[in-house]
Amino acid sequence: MSQRWGKPVTVLNLTPRGPFSLAAGRRFLDGFAPAGRTVEEGPLRLAFAPDGRGATTGAALTQSADGVVHADVVGAEPPGFADHLARVLSLDVDGTGFPAVADRDPVVGRLVASYPGLRPVGFYSPYEAACWAVVTQRLRITQAAGIVAGIRARWGETAEVAGRPVAAFPSAAVLHEVAGELPLPDVKRERLRGLAEAALDGRLDGARLRAMSAEEAVADVSLLAGIGPFSAELVVVRGAGHPDRFPTNEARLHDSMRQLYDLPGADVEELASVARAWAPYRTWVAVLLRVDREATTGEIARGARVTLAAAARGGSR
Repeated sequence: MSQRWGKPVTVLNLTPRGPFSLAAGRRFLDGFAPAGRTVEEGPLRLAFAPDGRGATTGAALTQSADGVVHADVVGAEPPGFADHLARVLSLDVDGTGFPAVADRDPVVGRLVASYPGLRPVGFYSPYEAACWAVVTQRLRITQAAGIVAGIRARWGETAEVAGRPVAAFPSAAVLHEVAGELPLPDVKRERLRGLAEAALDGRLDGARLRAMSAEEAVADVSLLAGIGPFSAELVVVRGAGHPDRFPTNEARLHDSMRQLYDLPGADVEELASVARAWAPYRTWVAVLLRVDREATTGEIARGARVTLAAAARGGSR
């Protein structure tokens, strides 16, 4: 494991448009298996190589009483890092219209009241989302999370952020080099090597995918080896942070909608029709539905940590 220790040299200020709670986002990450986080006090500590390219950069995030998010950046700030960080937190989206969606849909209204200020917190990049999608194929999510944590620890850079080490997922260049050593079957090693090449070529650049429509981006990502329909939506929605895509391949989400909207026999097309009322925040509502389902069932991280029901409802800040 290579280490790069640093002190904050830059402070970035991100001003949310519309409701946003960093504390709610942090609790979401604590229950998000791919993040590989341990629950800890102090600022929200992150470390990643933006879009899989360049040096690992760390940031310690806090939110002041006026709602502004402050990021103490560790190491040299890469070009566009503020925009990248905003995309990870869904702060690049104007959320002032989101309360109106809650007002006109009682189901959404209940979710927003239960998880105040929660916006989707994505993967650090489409590259990392794609790699997660490949690693987790045919594995339980908790198993995949353990493998990814081991990859971070052995091959990722570690930045000291607010006094604690934070391991990042390996950059695309490093992953391409060590793919043959990964504790995975050969087919996954080759697919990850291919994803590293795609990231280095810019095909998994978050800004590039966001410049497309969600449909175009999903079609583009689907051309990569090992990325099927479910994974392509994951990369675009949770990796690039597209805010208005209704996931058509998430069975758990669809089951929750059938229950909450009393539509027991609804097919995906009917559910997509219901979701049109959520525009332009269909991704945001879908994430709230998944968070609420996990809070109720614990089906993904059953017994692994404090339930999301206890954590995510702890307040707006």
